[in-house]
Amino acid sequence: MKRTLVTGANGQIGSDLVGRLRREQGPDAVVALDITPPAAVNGADMGHHVEVADVRDRSAIERIIRAHDVGTVYHLASLLSASGESQPDRAWDVNTNGLKNVLDEARAHELTVFWPSSIAVFGPDTPKRNTPQETILNPDTMYGVTKRSGELLCRYYHRRHGVDVRSVRFPGLVSYAAPPGGGTTDYAVDMLRAAARGVPYTCFLRPDTRLPMMYMPDALQAVHRLMDADPAALSVRTSYNLTAFSLSAEELATAIRQRIPGFAVTYAPDTRQQIADTWPASVDDAPARTDWGWAPTFDLDAMVDDMLDHLRERTDEPKRG
Repeated sequence: MKRTLVTGANGQIGSDLVGRLRREQGPDAVVALDITPPAAVNGADMGHHVEVADVRDRSAIERIIRAHDVGTVYHLASLLSASGESQPDRAWDVNTNGLKNVLDEARAHELTVFWPSSIAVFGPDTPKRNTPQETILNPDTMYGVTKRSGELLCRYYHRRHGVDVRSVRFPGLVSYAAPPGGGTTDYAVDMLRAAARGVPYTCFLRPDTRLPMMYMPDALQAVHRLMDADPAALSVRTSYNLTAFSLSAEELATAIRQRIPGFAVTYAPDTRQQIADTWPASVDDAPARTDWGWAPTFDLDAMVDDMLDHLRERTDEPKRG
């Protein structure tokens, strides 16, 4: 039986994806890899395959692929935008060299690969509204540089070596399963967590900062649809634009106050504001909708309702309504 390997299994996407894949494929079919041991919430209990390794170590990756007879890799290990600016050398090494290691192993072992890119590939020269699939890509952050480089690597390995690697440019992702991991759009998760605890929140972006966003269940569904798609239907081999809705920090605060009157938010923009200012307010994901049937389920209100319900369960707060 060919198994599925998930790198970065402890991260924001991995924490949700590992559980979903184990439910769909069976606990024995999925290998969770991270640089640190995973928490029990990720399903790292008896009978589940867990590996501790650094994606920069190709020999370790090859050993794990051989030992578990891996056929598909979801390569999620990455330093995010704010973390990447504080550790640019490490971000390049982890994000770019780690991806190349996986692609080299995919070539050697005929693996299928999913790798997430990001709206960070866009930059100050990119159209801000309805950003098209094909556009100017001049990222201003090391994270964006690594993601753009990764997109080109993916296309190169597909064209040159026939590697079936698939990718989406994720917008900001919101999830209750894992704490924020150093991303510029993490303010949304931070704000919702503060609201669920009943404490005020200081936002590190301006109230009018508008960015594309997506709730994690939709993100997982997008990955599922893309990986199930007929390879012949895929017209994009760099990375597909993807979005669900756009919102500003103040719009999120307003939506929360409709459910939690009196929730207090103040704004103290920091260096992450400079990153957000280079990203689009909305993107056009028509190719993803046409090629593999992408369509989001959650809008802003549905996301806020679901997030608050789950976060309150974790903080022993009474449920909404």
